[in-house]
Amino acid sequence: MRRLHHIPLSPFCRKVRLALAEKRLEVDLVEQTPWSRSLEFLRLNPAGTVPVFEDDEAHGRAVICDSAVICEYLEETRPERPLLPGDPRARAEARRLVAWFDDKMHGEVTANLVDERVMKKVRGGGHPDSGRIRAGSKNLATHLEYVGWLADQRKWLAGDEISLADFAAAAHLSCLDYIGYVDWDSVPSAKAWYQRIKSRPAFRTLLADHLSGFPPPAHYADLDF
Repeated sequence: MRRLHHIPLSPFCRKVRLALAEKRLEVDLVEQTPWSRSLEFLRLNPAGTVPVFEDDEAHGRAVICDSAVICEYLEETRPERPLLPGDPRARAEARRLVAWFDDKMHGEVTANLVDERVMKKVRGGGHPDSGRIRAGSKNLATHLEYVGWLADQRKWLAGDEISLADFAAAAHLSCLDYIGYVDWDSVPSAKAWYQRIKSRPAFRTLLADHLSGFPPPAHYADLDF
């Protein structure tokens, strides 16, 4: 039995969910509230963060924490349907872009918008910070343009084959799309790339997500938005 402990609007959890689905690995999703500091969950991950992947089928039971570590573990233990290129230079570029989205985009955009607009309310952390929301909205335009530029230059974001870079970008953008912040029509090349990845079977569970009290916009699950 495989389990993924997650939060629905966490881009890091979504990246792992996409990787698992692309590799056609079935997994039970266990929604967590890490801020409650559950002793049972802390036994799995003393850091108290998601995602956490429990793998009971590969080489005995394993508990893997952190999205980057989980994705590397999946590449090493489930090499079929690889999500990193075989060529070292191409693999380095894919990893660079994963870091770009998970570090730079998250810090400049996703944390400012998703955390302030949704997660702060879910955690009971007070009112949204309008300054962070303005900064996130402004930065989002720049990152969307970068995704569009990559999509114009290459078949997929990191090269000729779909890779973890595409899923990292899609994980962040799908969270932002859920809260209605992405102006897709402003960057047609980014929209065309997102339509392609959104149409993959791996994306289906993400499109079915519904966070109580925060319904997605009508176009969220539309493949021809």
